[in-house]
Amino acid sequence: MTELSLAEKSLALPLDVAARSLGGAHGSVMVPAKGSTVRRFLAFAGPGYLVATGYMDPGNWATALAGGSKFGTALLFVAVLSSLMAIVLQALSARLAFATGRDLAQICRDVFPKPVSLLFWLIMEVAIIATDLAEVIGTAIGIELLTGLPLGIGVILTAFDALLVLAFMRFGFRKLEAFVVSLLIVIAACFFIELVLARPDMAGVARGLLPTSALFSDTQMLYIALGILGATVMPHNLYLHSGIVLTRAVGTSVPERKSAIRLAIADSTLALTFALLINGSILILAAAAFHAHGHFEVAELPDAYRLIAPLLGSALAAKLFAVALIACGLNSTLTATLAGQIVMEGFVNLKLNPVARRLLTRSVAIVPAIVVIYIGGEGATNRLLILSQVILSLALPFAVTPLVWLTASRKRMGELKAPLTTSAIAWVIAAIIIGLNAKLLIDTVMGS
Repeated sequence: MTELSLAEKSLALPLDVAARSLGGAHGSVMVPAKGSTVRRFLAFAGPGYLVATGYMDPGNWATALAGGSKFGTALLFVAVLSSLMAIVLQALSARLAFATGRDLAQICRDVFPKPVSLLFWLIMEVAIIATDLAEVIGTAIGIELLTGLPLGIGVILTAFDALLVLAFMRFGFRKLEAFVVSLLIVIAACFFIELVLARPDMAGVARGLLPTSALFSDTQMLYIALGILGATVMPHNLYLHSGIVLTRAVGTSVPERKSAIRLAIADSTLALTFALLINGSILILAAAAFHAHGHFEVAELPDAYRLIAPLLGSALAAKLFAVALIACGLNSTLTATLAGQIVMEGFVNLKLNPVARRLLTRSVAIVPAIVVIYIGGEGATNRLLILSQVILSLALPFAVTPLVWLTASRKRMGELKAPLTTSAIAWVIAAIIIGLNAKLLIDTVMGS
């Protein structure tokens, strides 16, 4: 008798045994077995938008503002390319989940030797802390800009966002998804109004969609580009997506799982296209409002807030900027908590109460933020924001490589393995990410 593949073994088991991502939330959203494609798609709609929030967190603002103000729309190509990479990788994440009935962290624990699995876990925890650091600083700055509260107090207030996690996990996963989508609509509305006020140069936007050779000769441009990459293709999002799609109750047959894969990919692709519009809007706004007016070093969120009103001729623009920033921070709070649960439960089978987990990671992020504010002043927080995004970019290979390798394996995935063309594209993406990271490290070490 031939040995069953991992996918075949999980297909032979009830879903509640094969995978337990997020405990009681697993398989809690019913999917109609029959009905129109639209009705079934709506049942799958949601996880993609939770994933998309990680692609527009406060850390992304810092890198987009820095890139747009210094280089205009030249790095818009990087934002688009990063989003396309994200669409491919998140599609693989959803495929892995429905093919095996398990999330990426669980499979890594099953497949890799324990030391390797623990190393991956530690790296992902660092990535989640880096994400949390960006959320702490970004949300605190938004609170300061909107209310006038000192930044240090705003940082401390961010610790209480764990209550949001507790509330929405009690109300049900669909309520959490609805809350996230509502905040995304607020963010989109804010940037739409600001772009109308900014009146960007559309010819410049079109030129920004083309790659520039300066990316490989200008170390500062590469540093910011890597920050955009780290803020767009986020490593823990690959683990997050593979866990939260399993909240959908699907059948165990191959045709049912194939259908689930198609619908989940459609959901994430649509959501990430929406995220691309937001990310592009941030960079285009920075180019139109700052670079076009000779402000080439606007990388700090408070500076952007103070400059945007006089440059655009409207005080409303500044308030919308702060509101959108807070909304981004709140959304990222929820998804980072879910990612932390999936990573910790999957790699080491350690289960913590969501609020306890949130308070733990948030405490680790608050300490460096407070220290930086105390020692370097509020101006140093933006450098910490950009650094957090570069850390995320350096952690990417440890999420991308196992994902691409596992989804290309018939032994692991059975007949639901990724198509050869998709795997080839994914390996190219992995090579680009690793190559750019290596160049950044070499340039940093050589002092160039």
